[in-house]
Amino acid sequence: MSTETSLNDQATTGADAVDIAIAKGIDLDGSPIPAAKLDLYTQVMGLEAGRQRSGVSNTMRSRIVRIGAKHIPQTELNQKLTDAGFAPLKEKEIAFFYGGK
Repeated sequence: MSTETSLNDQATTGADAVDIAIAKGIDLDGSPIPAAKLDLYTQVMGLEAGRQRSGVSNTMRSRIVRIGAKHIPQTELNQKLTDAGFAPLKEKEIAFFYGGK
């Protein structure tokens, strides 16, 4: 694998890849992100930054469910949540994240 390929893979993988691309104003495929899209994103993220948080555990659980549902079967994710001391999947989460599968 060449260094160029390795660097490209690093730029498009991992949890921070999208945030880095947005900060640069360049999509993961190298194309520029239109200014109107960046402006709206910045506006909405600014609103979110000012929102009162309900706690780290709630945010952690939300992220685990949102991202975990893409990679982990429903019963397995539900068991992992319970084993870790989080609330199990809610019916609305199951319907939203697993309903079409």
